[in-house]
Amino acid sequence: MGGRPSSPLDKRQQQHLRDQVEALLRDFLPQYRVQLAASVLQQISRELVPQEPAGCQLLHSKKLPRVREHRGPLTQLRGHPPQWQPIFCVLRGNGHLEWFSHREEYENGGRPLGSAALTGYTVLTSQREYLHLLDTLCPDSSGDHTQEEPDPLLETPVSFPLFLQHPFRRHLCFSAATAEAQRAWRLALQGGIRLRGTVLQRSQAPAARAFLEAVRLYRQHRGHFGHDDMTLGSDAEVLTAVLVRELLPALRAQTQPGLRGAGRARAWAWTELLDAVHAAVLAGASAGLRAFQPEKDELLAALERTIRPDVDQLMGLRGRVAGKLRTEVQGALECCLRRRVDAQLPRVMQTLLDMVEAALAAVQTLLAQGMDRLGRHLRGNPSGARLRKEVYSFGEMPWDPELMQACYREAERGRGRLEQLVVPFGFLGARSLVFGAQDLAQQLMADAVATFLQLADQCLTSALDCNQAAQQLEKVRGRVLKKFQSDSGSARRRFVRGWQLCIFLPFVLSQLEPRCKAELLELEGDVLAVGSPALTIEGIYEDVIRGVLQQRIDGELKKALGASNVSCTLDSCSEDPWDQAGADEETEAQRGTCPKQPGSRTEAQPLCPLLPPRTFRS
Repeated sequence: MGGRPSSPLDKRQQQHLRDQVEALLRDFLPQYRVQLAASVLQQISRELVPQEPAGCQLLHSKKLPRVREHRGPLTQLRGHPPQWQPIFCVLRGNGHLEWFSHREEYENGGRPLGSAALTGYTVLTSQREYLHLLDTLCPDSSGDHTQEEPDPLLETPVSFPLFLQHPFRRHLCFSAATAEAQRAWRLALQGGIRLRGTVLQRSQAPAARAFLEAVRLYRQHRGHFGHDDMTLGSDAEVLTAVLVRELLPALRAQTQPGLRGAGRARAWAWTELLDAVHAAVLAGASAGLRAFQPEKDELLAALERTIRPDVDQLMGLRGRVAGKLRTEVQGALECCLRRRVDAQLPRVMQTLLDMVEAALAAVQTLLAQGMDRLGRHLRGNPSGARLRKEVYSFGEMPWDPELMQACYREAERGRGRLEQLVVPFGFLGARSLVFGAQDLAQQLMADAVATFLQLADQCLTSALDCNQAAQQLEKVRGRVLKKFQSDSGSARRRFVRGWQLCIFLPFVLSQLEPRCKAELLELEGDVLAVGSPALTIEGIYEDVIRGVLQQRIDGELKKALGASNVSCTLDSCSEDPWDQAGADEETEAQRGTCPKQPGSRTEAQPLCPLLPPRTFRS
């Protein structure tokens, strides 16, 4: 356990890693520039094409995704030699974990003993499972662990452990005092891990989409077509994970034989070495992306100026080339889809539907219970302070890890079945997919809560007694649930479509690559002649494949949901209004007004004399 790497990173090794980062950036940044241009073209073309008005019924919550700050005492295995020592741990709202020697040091603003961004970690609460994981990190050539000297620090039973494991970083070993504290920390840590992991996926910025697409193409050019979890984290963290994964085989071959210790002590030393490599690569990637930022800003501005005047010409050329490509690859593409994809498409789709439907049904149940609880308190003629407390708790529901766990657990249930179905297609991103379902559940809960609070704040006035106010609240409840059902139906379809493309598109591209290279070369000259970085033959080709595959997915989705449930454009959030009067009322709510009730005044007044104005505003 106390073993150290026999050869910690010296100057030569550090320089080697810097060289590797520079080589990565040299290869990656040109691809990133191309994708930035493509994203600007896509954005401008969408602006110029008439769009149907968005039909999302719920108001969009203005609260940024976060985790609830969590604090408390733990013990940690740390030091050299490592020992279990008491600490005071703090999980920040941005998913950053810090630990201090004692509570007073934290409260006095002291420096933490250590800290970690939770990106990429996994929480284990089984000591046996963690020890088994250590056994697989540095297996002896003999494969015999029976003669190893036991490590008392790791193998002494720990009642309520919290092991944070990362594929490329030092493991963090904590222990709680009670089962309740262990559960609270586990849920808080899992929330922080998800928050930091999906930062790019949640972003709607063109640069974020361009970055993720550039990473996918960078790896695809190196023969890695399948989607996996390498894109979890910030831009620098993603590039670090990609490079460390590439370096791992050589690093393991060169350094593991020289590690001191045996068995689990040797495995622990290996994680410390990996942590040093990861830190060095992350520092280099962060510095490189910071240096690129001014150029990126200038590039985006220049692309906007140059692409907008020529957008019609560019889109016309794109359409002509896409038509030729579609004709050339149609036979091979249809053959691939019929032989390799069509049979599995319905099974994968149903598994995804079951997963997301269960999670969103749990959200609806929690939402209804929360609104009912407020109505009961209102009928009880509570004090102003008591009602404000209940309203605050209702507004915090989306960020309550214990409460939302019922929804998150549903998103996890189908993971094993899904992994069995998609492994043949090279898809190894089940964790990203589950995170996406959990993010969706949290966002819809936040939108529904924001909608309820705003409509209640507008419609409940001092002219109503508590029973009348509770009746009005019941009407708001019904409206919010109908809006939630509409938006959750749209979100469910987008989720299933998007993830099926992530599963099947890289596989189809890998199958077609050997056969379609000649066709791409023949048409590449037409695209290069335009001289715009926003159009590439590879990008047009992938759009063609994506479009055909998307038609397949949409057809199966209509079969799975039934024609009555797919009455709108599948790639839009728009839904037919659940009720025209309700839609009109929502428009008024978004303008900050509400249909007048008998005896009400135009400006919302407090619910009763005990409450200040805007009690229901979150």
